[in-house]
Amino acid sequence: MSKFHYVEGNQISLLHNGEEYFPVLEAAIEAAQFEIHIETYIFELDVTGIRIAAAMKRAVQRGVAVHLLLDGFGSQNLSREAIDSMLQAGIKILIFRPEFLFARPGRYRLRRMHRKLAMIDARTAFVGGINIIDDEDNPEHLTPRFDYAVAITGPLLLQIHRAIKHLWMLVAWAHLKKRWVTPHVVKPMNIHCGNHKAAFVIRDNWRHRHDIEHAYLEAINQAKTEIIIANAYFLPGRKFSNALKSAVKRGVSVELLLQGKIEYRLQYHATQALYENLLKSGIKIYEYNRSYLHAKVAVIDQFWVTVGSSNIDPFSLLLAREANVLIENHDIASELRASLKTAISQESVAVTPADNKFFSWRNYLINWLCFYFVRTMQGVLGYDWYDNQQ
Repeated sequence: MSKFHYVEGNQISLLHNGEEYFPVLEAAIEAAQFEIHIETYIFELDVTGIRIAAAMKRAVQRGVAVHLLLDGFGSQNLSREAIDSMLQAGIKILIFRPEFLFARPGRYRLRRMHRKLAMIDARTAFVGGINIIDDEDNPEHLTPRFDYAVAITGPLLLQIHRAIKHLWMLVAWAHLKKRWVTPHVVKPMNIHCGNHKAAFVIRDNWRHRHDIEHAYLEAINQAKTEIIIANAYFLPGRKFSNALKSAVKRGVSVELLLQGKIEYRLQYHATQALYENLLKSGIKIYEYNRSYLHAKVAVIDQFWVTVGSSNIDPFSLLLAREANVLIENHDIASELRASLKTAISQESVAVTPADNKFFSWRNYLINWLCFYFVRTMQGVLGYDWYDNQQ
C-alpha cells in the first residue's frame, strides 16, 4: 500500500523535450481565460522565452491574471529591463530568494526553487524538468536537451493547484506583496476525464522534506522485473544506492541513463566516482552523449513512472523545492520506456570496467577528489548525506 495519495481519473500526456512542450504550453496560455501560474528555475529571454513572455502579455490584455515565479539564482541572467517590461505589461512576477547565492554562508542560500510547473485556468497543469529556455541554444549546437514534461487534466489538479497557490502566497508575503495574494479566480474541478492514476509529490523543508526520495525508494523496493532511471545529476546517498543493489539481487534489471555531455564538471566527476561500485553490483550504466541530458524520470516494471524536476542528488533531495508526478499506468510507462530504451541503444555509450575513459588512474583521482569535495561541502552545510541518510 502506497503512502502517497494517488487519484484516479486523470488524462496525462507525455511531452518529449521542449520541441513538444513549448508549443502546447504556448497554446494553453493563448487559450487562458482567467488565471495563469508559471514556476520555473530558469527563464531566459531567448527565442523561447520571448514567445512565452509575449503570450503571457497577450493574456493580460485579455484580462487574465498572470503570475510568474522565478528563482533568484537560476534566472539571474534575466535582465532588469526584461522583468520591468513584463511587470509593466501587467504580469505579476516574484523572485524566490533573489539574493546572490553566496551572499552569506550557510545552507539557507542553497535552498532554491527548482520546480517547473504551470497551471492554466485550474484546468490544465504541466509538470516536468523543462525550464523556459531554448532547447537548441547550447555552445556546441547539439540537438535539443533530452528532457520530459507531462500535461495533466483531471482530479490531480486539486493537489497541484494547492501547492502552486501556497508557494506563491509564501513568496508574496516575504516580498511584502500581500495585495498579490488574491482569492481563487477559478478552482479546479474534481471531474474524471481519463484513466490515469497519479499522485503529486513535492520536496520542501517543512512537511515534505523526503517525499520525493521516499517515492523513489518505495517503487524501487517493490520492483519485480525492471528499473530504468534517467537523471541529469545522479549522486545518491547510501540508502538509495543500497535499494538499487538490493533490486539487482532480487533479479531486477537496473539501468541508469546519466549525463555524457558535461555541463558541470564537479557533479559529473563526483558521479563517476560511484561507477565502479555500482557496476560491480550488476547495475548497468549508460552515458547519454547525443546532447545534454536534463531529464529527471524513471519507469519501473513498465507500470510506475515519475516525471519532474528532482535530480537524485543532495541539492534536489535535501535543499531545493522540487515537484514530481507519480503515475501508475501501463500506456504512459510503455511510452516513456520506449523513449529511454531508444536513447540507451542509439544515443548513449555503455560504461564498462575496462574503459579507460572512465577508469584511468587520472580520471580515478579526479573523480574521487570531486566526490570528497562534494561530501565536505555537505558536511559544512550540516548534511552527512552519503553515510547517514534519514
